[in-house]
Amino acid sequence: MLLTRLGADSIKKDPEELEQNLEELEFQVFRMQENMKEIAKRWQILGIEQTIKEKWVIVSIVDDGHVCKIMLNDCESAFRGSWDYSIQAKYENQSTIFIGDIKGEENKGYGSICMDYLKEHAQEQNVQYIKGDLAKRDFDHLDRLIHFYEKHDFDVEVDYEDQSGEIIWNSRY
Repeated sequence: MLLTRLGADSIKKDPEELEQNLEELEFQVFRMQENMKEIAKRWQILGIEQTIKEKWVIVSIVDDGHVCKIMLNDCESAFRGSWDYSIQAKYENQSTIFIGDIKGEENKGYGSICMDYLKEHAQEQNVQYIKGDLAKRDFDHLDRLIHFYEKHDFDVEVDYEDQSGEIIWNSRY
């Protein structure tokens, strides 16, 4: 897929720009190799993905049966012991994971990558539901949250008067 994109883009780009893109890609691959070594010492690596901006990221997980955290690290910078983006959740019971917090920079595609991995992990663990709350602190970016959750097939219920709400994803749908 990457080669196809480079090929399609080559029609529009001059040789200097293609050379720069190749150098950036080589650097990201080198950084990915180094970061994967370090991340694998602490967490289980789930995969490598490309963002909407064509940047490479490493996705990892920690799951102790009580807490589940999907983490993402970009390959543009060195791994420094912590993640760049994370969905933090806990098991409410055998059939439900509850999202406690989503942390990291927005509008990079990180949230979608992590959410896809969380849903896949829930299915692998035979967990039927992923739930979460919308709190008063979320209302300054509520439209963005609703769009994000609906894009990932969550049912979103909002009580505008109380400034609260909940999200539910059902793996059986």
